[in-house]
Amino acid sequence: MKTAEHPVLSIENLSIDYLAETTVHAVRDVSLTLRRGEILGLAGESGCGKSTLAYGLTRLLKPPAFITGGRVVFSSREGYDIDLSTLGGEDLRAFRWDKIAMVFQGAMNSLNPVLRIAEQLEDVFLTHRPELGKAERRRRCGELLELVGVDRGRLRAYPHELSGGMRQRVMIAMALALEPQVLVMDEPTTALDVVVQREILQEITRLRSELGFAVVFITHDLPLLLEISDRIAIMRAGLIIELDDALTLYTNPQHPYTRRLLSSFPSLTGERGDFIRSGVLTGDIALEETEQTLEATAAEDVGIDKEEAR
Repeated sequence: MKTAEHPVLSIENLSIDYLAETTVHAVRDVSLTLRRGEILGLAGESGCGKSTLAYGLTRLLKPPAFITGGRVVFSSREGYDIDLSTLGGEDLRAFRWDKIAMVFQGAMNSLNPVLRIAEQLEDVFLTHRPELGKAERRRRCGELLELVGVDRGRLRAYPHELSGGMRQRVMIAMALALEPQVLVMDEPTTALDVVVQREILQEITRLRSELGFAVVFITHDLPLLLEISDRIAIMRAGLIIELDDALTLYTNPQHPYTRRLLSSFPSLTGERGDFIRSGVLTGDIALEETEQTLEATAAEDVGIDKEEAR
């Protein structure tokens, strides 16, 4: 999907500290622009400041975390700008979920276990669209589930009656309830198996194309970002050390850390760091190479078993 150059979210020299016995500079002078309709990937090792940045730009930080510098500006498609630092109280509450929504890390475990799915989805409308009647709320909840590939009959289910992938889809549906212009996703596929992960990523890409929202997709899984992102920012120790389109960053990384990060992933099809997951080996070639790999692995296993028997 071709993205518009006009930004929907501008992060300008944002700095966030954790004020403890020793101050931790978790995010340091970060500047990023999220274009309308784009998927911006944010990658880096654990503890580099990715989630802190996400909480900062959505104004969800709690003490001892504080924004110590910079600002975040939201540019609405209606033509006006909002400096998020000026929002507070009811204005900030109304802004969240309506303009910017978030899918939290470990989202599939965020559902209330004692409430049905319908009650939890309807709560978004009760809070932000109180003028809607019960029948209209229930209709919209059913449409949301179907939008993310879940049967509307699951509205009566409790979270424990859904698989991990379905719970994750429910959380994405909840984030999309008010048709936000920006969706922040903090490691939304954590703890999901690779098949379900692939389905979730396909849903995110499809929904972005259909609804036109922009995405900040946060993960430590760089190969995953290379598949779905328009641009990727690499973060280390609170700093953005490299930012480029996905193809350029993969084929011509500039920063030594980015090169090390790329080379740290195991190969699936060739040399170390060659972790392309799709679009290279297809049909009979892929099947033949897979069979050869399985045969070689089986032969190695037999050799190991014989050696151990001796």
